[in-house]
Amino acid sequence: MEHLTEAARIRRAVLRFNRRLRQERGDGSLSPNQLSVLGHLYRHGPSTPGEVAAAERQRPQSLTRVFAELEAEGLVGRAPDPSDRRQSVLSLTGAGRRALEDDMAQRDAWLAGALESLGETERGVLLLAAAVMERLGDAG
Repeated sequence: MEHLTEAARIRRAVLRFNRRLRQERGDGSLSPNQLSVLGHLYRHGPSTPGEVAAAERQRPQSLTRVFAELEAEGLVGRAPDPSDRRQSVLSLTGAGRRALEDDMAQRDAWLAGALESLGETERGVLLLAAAVMERLGDAG
């Protein structure tokens, strides 16, 4: 039972922290779904819409509008899949990379300022926690 209490406390803290990071994004910034698509293409390179949707645990139909918006804004490009001409492959454009990096920089700037209020030990604990959370996030 103690592990469930620990899990709930960690979940609440992560959600609260994530909410705060979202608040630090500028007006007119990308939607969460747009960010997740751009982030996937940034990390994994060109992908089919189905691959992006599966990685984001969504149905491809749910992201159709997001793909179209990003393409219309010049943030992603779409080309026929060389191995299956019925499919398309999405790729991050230079403008898409800049938009994603600008969004990340806004949140990183807030976080860097917030970290200055912490002691060296607290920052070290957070760095260790970040490594553990990355490992948990990558676990199957």
